[in-house]
Amino acid sequence: MYVVTAASGGRRAGCLVGFASQCSIEPPRFTVWLSTANHTYDVARTARHLTVHVLGREQRALAELFGGQTGDGVDKFARTAWRPGRDGSPVLSDVRVWFTGLVEETVAVGGDHVGFVLSPVDRSGGSAGSGPLRFGAVRDVEAGHPA
Repeated sequence: MYVVTAASGGRRAGCLVGFASQCSIEPPRFTVWLSTANHTYDVARTARHLTVHVLGREQRALAELFGGQTGDGVDKFARTAWRPGRDGSPVLSDVRVWFTGLVEETVAVGGDHVGFVLSPVDRSGGSAGSGPLRFGAVRDVEAGHPA
């Protein structure tokens, strides 16, 4: 599971993401899929950079915060440590593995999610440690925004 963050127009946002994948080796590209109903999508569609955080097994609380709350009514960043990254895209302090990517293009395929194709420009030097947080560990988190 990932937390994707964005900043644009003086707003910042972040959400829990399960749909994401490397999509090219050369040049390196990674795509994250954001729900069009999500507050983060609204901010991300005008952002130049997105930051993708790989959650570790011990980070269920972050998954609950970014997956179970909506930025429409809650400032998630007031509830966790972070710093501004490229173009203000929030970098979560407690996540060891992350990268920031330049939004190269968006891909809409007619469903309820839009893919943001990213070209990595910054990254952490951390390692996954305990291993990644998987969907099975958070499947009971009730979405803060309808998917």
